Amino acid sequence: MSAKKYTEGLSKLLPEWTWNQALRKPLTVFNPAKAPEEQKLPTEPVYSLFDYDAETYEEKKNLSFEDCKPYKEKGRITWINIDGLRKSEVEQLCTHYGVHHLLVEDILVTGQRAKMEDSDNVIFCLLPMLYYNEERREVETEQVSIVLGKNFVLSFQEDPTRDVFDPIRERIRRGSKRLRSGTADYLCYSLIDIIVDSYFTIIEKINSRIERMEDILLMQRKEQAVMGRLSILRREVILMRRNVSPVKELVHAFIRSQSDLLEEEHEKYYKDVLDHTTQANEYIENHRDMVMNLQDLAASQINLKMNEVMKVFTLLATLMAPATVIGGIFGMNFDVIPLSHQTDGFYLTVSLMLLIPVIMWIYFKRKGWF
Repeated sequence: MSAKKYTEGLSKLLPEWTWNQALRKPLTVFNPAKAPEEQKLPTEPVYSLFDYDAETYEEKKNLSFEDCKPYKEKGRITWINIDGLRKSEVEQLCTHYGVHHLLVEDILVTGQRAKMEDSDNVIFCLLPMLYYNEERREVETEQVSIVLGKNFVLSFQEDPTRDVFDPIRERIRRGSKRLRSGTADYLCYSLIDIIVDSYFTIIEKINSRIERMEDILLMQRKEQAVMGRLSILRREVILMRRNVSPVKELVHAFIRSQSDLLEEEHEKYYKDVLDHTTQANEYIENHRDMVMNLQDLAASQINLKMNEVMKVFTLLATLMAPATVIGGIFGMNFDVIPLSHQTDGFYLTVSLMLLIPVIMWIYFKRKGWF
């Protein structure tokens, strides 16, 4: 079956849940056998830059690599964000800031699990950024790579059209004392923290859908329709679990790191992110259990409904059995059959056929069998 026919068939089965199969990301997207240039990545990177200290800041957009080069030597905190990945651009910027070529490959190859690596001169981490597509009602992922160095932070994203960093940009513009007076690792913490906090928005969306499925299942009893939707919802929960679970290890690595790039006083902030990550993982695990329990409940209700139907059929067959037996006896081709030549024989036989099921019905009712 082609992907188009599969999508059309599923759309007819579940009209509430239609999506473009070609745009849907599979659960497994990382393949180390593929070269970075073979990955399907955006080709037009968009640069944005913040260069700041406690007193002043400078913001620039739509830059090129050449525009970013002078900021390495200025001595202030520099944050360069690249939306959209192109191999040549990423390599140029990373080489200028002393990032190892293996880390460059990790930036370019998307779909990896969250991780953190502590090298001699930089700290590198990558983690998923999650979005909820309201139109398709689907969880979407984007890999974000962050490089922390001496007085600079580089962040790389796949999609130029969206991110969750606007609150941090606004804090820099407003002159947030803690952020503007902090070191580069506090900026790195802020980026990781806001990504983790954004997970809870997705968790709330999934929780709302699970609760609605539960209401449909318990009140409207549309078990078969709900089973299909629960299967799709379970896939979304698995996708979230696969992406969010490794983030806990990433934050642990920051807490354990002995790098000079990380200020000891900022350890408590990373522990706060760890608490949020732990809570997000617990919510996702609860959602997975809830979806599985709802699937079991739906299957049980389907079986219960089938048992009720079989119970009715069995009752009808049992009540009709005496009439069938009587009709069979009086339908035998013998010369001598009781009541066969009586004027009221037919009516007596039919009355007996009706009376016995009524007596059986009353008996079954008193026994509580239905």
